[in-house]
Amino acid sequence: MRLEDVVGQEHLTGPDGALTRLIRSGSLGSMIFWGPPGTGKTTVARLLAGQTGLAFEQISAIFSGVADLKKVFEAARLRRANGRQTLLFVDEIHRFNRAQQDSFLPVMEDGTVVLVGATTENPSFELNAALLSRARVLVFNPLDEESIARLLSRAEETEGRALPLDEEARAVLLRLADGDGRAALTLAEEVWRAAGEGEIFDADGLMRIVQRRAPVYDKSQDGHYNLISALHKAVRGSDPDAALYYLARMFDAGENPLYIGRRLMRMAAEDIGLADPQALVITNAAKDAYDYLGSPEGELALAEACIYLATAPKSNAAYTAFSAATRAAKEHGSLMPPKHILNAPTKLMKGEGYGSGYRYDHNEPDAFSGQDYFPEKLGRQKFYEPVDRGFEREIRKRLEYWERLRAEREGK
Repeated sequence: MRLEDVVGQEHLTGPDGALTRLIRSGSLGSMIFWGPPGTGKTTVARLLAGQTGLAFEQISAIFSGVADLKKVFEAARLRRANGRQTLLFVDEIHRFNRAQQDSFLPVMEDGTVVLVGATTENPSFELNAALLSRARVLVFNPLDEESIARLLSRAEETEGRALPLDEEARAVLLRLADGDGRAALTLAEEVWRAAGEGEIFDADGLMRIVQRRAPVYDKSQDGHYNLISALHKAVRGSDPDAALYYLARMFDAGENPLYIGRRLMRMAAEDIGLADPQALVITNAAKDAYDYLGSPEGELALAEACIYLATAPKSNAAYTAFSAATRAAKEHGSLMPPKHILNAPTKLMKGEGYGSGYRYDHNEPDAFSGQDYFPEKLGRQKFYEPVDRGFEREIRKRLEYWERLRAEREGK
């Protein structure tokens, strides 16, 4: 097998792929392979070593410690002294702590090893900056269904027999693999073991065999953040069907429903705001309903809130206004409020003009005085710009009405 035989990573292994060009140049350099499980990271590392004549050494950060690293480095130095460089493949490299990651730097710099680290986590967050600065990050993509199908065809050629699946069941198996080539081959092995003489499984039969494969999802890592990001953007984009799909995936993966409830409340405040003031109320009620009902009954309440948010009119005016007000507060936080709106509990403060000239709005025509409440040195500011959608259309009318009254009373 050669590099060009790897499926699903043509941007790396194809005729004009990044790794193909590196091999042609004759200089590999250290690399970090970043991608989900079962996408060919280990296979590609082995092929690279084979096609460049490097000795291949593999360790796992899960099972290796400082003593193991020292042995590997010493063996690599010995090979280097005998004229052969080592490609050191480190699986799950993000599992090493900062000090252990730093130990790779000297052997990378002096050419003792070409480091190829594999990680399923974002290298920007999990790896030392010093290590990243000396290695090129190459992204491995999840395998699409066409690539998985090619893998299965190769497995059938190797086994000399077809998978005992009808067309629908085969399509289901491709989806169950979830972009993981290793998982696809494992599922194929399960099917072959379970099949009797001449037996062909339909989709229901396949699901009975494999039971159900756990989703590729780590609640504390990238899968978690990718799905909540997708859910948030689907809600913001007013697509209830996509939002429900990602919500169901998170439930299916075992995400804490109360975390989902909190994020839905954030969406209600950030993306709907006062365009529909009931959005936050309904989302909070859904969270309370889940507290009361538990799982799985309470999940329906969160699903209902999700649909409500996705179909509600959208406005980030409150979010934008609060952000602008926060910036102004940080920049002008030392300014004194105007004296006319401050209480004067002492004679001294009254003598200094505290409270002087304040007009009680309820005693004014239309219950509106039109006074300026900003610090004098700052002047009136405009942070909140309601959109012309949903309930904020009514708020805009009110603000425009008060603006007209203010202008009239200021004689403008």
